[in-house]
Amino acid sequence: PVFIYVLWYTAINFQGSILTFAENVYTQEDIVGYFWNEIMPSTDCYSWKIMGAFIAFEAFVMVFCPGKQYIGPVSPSGERPVYKANGMQSFFISMFVFAYMLYNGVDVGTIYDHWGNILATMNAFGLVFCLFLYFKGMYFPSSKDHGSSGNPVIDYYWGTELYPRVFGIDIKTLVNCRTSMMGWALSVMCFAYRHYTLNDGDITKCYAIIVSAALQVIYLAKFFWWETGYFASMDIQHDRAGFYIIWGCLVWVPAVYTYHTFCLVGKGVHVDMSLEEALVIFGLGLAMIFLNYWADYQREIVRATDGETTIWGRKAEIIRTKYVTDKGEEKSSLLLASGFWGITRHFHYIPEISAAFFWSVSNGFGAILPYFYVIFLTILLMDRAGRDDIRCSNKYKKYWDEYRQRVPYKVIPYIY
Repeated sequence: PVFIYVLWYTAINFQGSILTFAENVYTQEDIVGYFWNEIMPSTDCYSWKIMGAFIAFEAFVMVFCPGKQYIGPVSPSGERPVYKANGMQSFFISMFVFAYMLYNGVDVGTIYDHWGNILATMNAFGLVFCLFLYFKGMYFPSSKDHGSSGNPVIDYYWGTELYPRVFGIDIKTLVNCRTSMMGWALSVMCFAYRHYTLNDGDITKCYAIIVSAALQVIYLAKFFWWETGYFASMDIQHDRAGFYIIWGCLVWVPAVYTYHTFCLVGKGVHVDMSLEEALVIFGLGLAMIFLNYWADYQREIVRATDGETTIWGRKAEIIRTKYVTDKGEEKSSLLLASGFWGITRHFHYIPEISAAFFWSVSNGFGAILPYFYVIFLTILLMDRAGRDDIRCSNKYKKYWDEYRQRVPYKVIPYIY
């Protein structure tokens, strides 16, 4: 919770240079006072209003916007959560409202101006909301997928409920998707707008931030197009609604996932990037986003057709599995062992990390912190691949052993 303030302060004052920040800290006589008085921002009324309005708006659209019913994968207790698949509609509505505000002269760059206060507000809200979810999962669960480890600290961190709902609203969809991911897309556009106004509308000083923001918005549009696929991910299927996921989506994502773009904002702060260089970086980033989507699409189409489809012009190679739920019920599933999923078990992580690099590289190589998201994402996905391997081994047993023999590497061929 404190590190996010260090990131923000370093971007504002030292253009993302952690070495310059460390040198500045070293010169302070009262380091604790320096952190408390200089680095840590406070919440303010504007931030509470703007975030309250944003979350309420996204909740309203999520509930009332039409969408097909989507039934999620079988949970450990044998239940199947039901969702309304209207992520893409929500994305377009949010983008339309943003464009309408710009057209009517609303200064959306104030989000950048108040970013430290917004982070402080979301930090305070996130910590309290996680406490609420802890007690809800303990005493008022929405489904059978809940429980306690017996340790309140662990329960607060990992969560006590898998699929919490409040007034019929799925909390994970609202927080993970509509607040976190939608907020990510809108935030980087607000940052780009502020950079544009600080540079007096000189577009030649904005190529770097335009490339960074555009790639992220396209990536996030892809996310909402594929949102039902996210409902089958580890975040939704296996990670309970605790500090790890909920605080992470409410605070860590806006603080870290937008940081590379935030570092680009400022009058005269721009990478010396030509239009040609910007187009090359944009093209490479776009290719990585498409590759990531293509890999996810192969798995989705195999599931949708029960394996009766082709991958790269050949019949999909699948392993039909059986597993037992926590209730003792036998279920079946499919493991795809061809296409991208025949190269490594999580090949789609490679283009995802590569895309993150291309929308961060606009910062140049003068500081390391603008690449913090790329570093964090790499560690996160490598860890997730390992955790998923253990989970699938316990779930599918001999079938997973067969899959590992056919596809021996987790992420990177011949390396990991």
